[in-house]
Amino acid sequence: MVGIEQEVYEKKYKEYLVLTLADYQEGLKEGKLLGLKCNDCKQYTCPPMMVCQRCGGMDLEKTELKGEGELMTFTVIRVPPEGHEAPYIPCMVRTVEGPWVIGRLDYDPDKATQDLCGKKVRMKGAYEWPGDKFSGGPLLCPLFELAE
Repeated sequence: MVGIEQEVYEKKYKEYLVLTLADYQEGLKEGKLLGLKCNDCKQYTCPPMMVCQRCGGMDLEKTELKGEGELMTFTVIRVPPEGHEAPYIPCMVRTVEGPWVIGRLDYDPDKATQDLCGKKVRMKGAYEWPGDKFSGGPLLCPLFELAE
């Protein structure tokens, strides 16, 4: 859910949400990767959800993740969707705390090979995805760089 739908959702279920998408986005603006820690199974969830991704528990607390992890997969986008400039690299990072996070890799797309998979990365900030007619406005995602 994005845009106005997300706002309506968060307003309706505010009492159950420990970390909203707005809070998550604000954290990214400040260079922080925010997530949730489950007090039942001790696992982490990121990005924010109403329940623990592992056990479905609702006893969650907001926490700051280290923003470090391993690059699990990526692709190079050469034909972009509306509002985006190619080429760029969306990626999935397994954080040291456990959750897989979708972000963007700050790396030369022409030099990207499968050898990047498994490399250590760290969050260096946030990338602002421009809004389009489907998204309801711009959104931020973590921006990662190679740590090695």
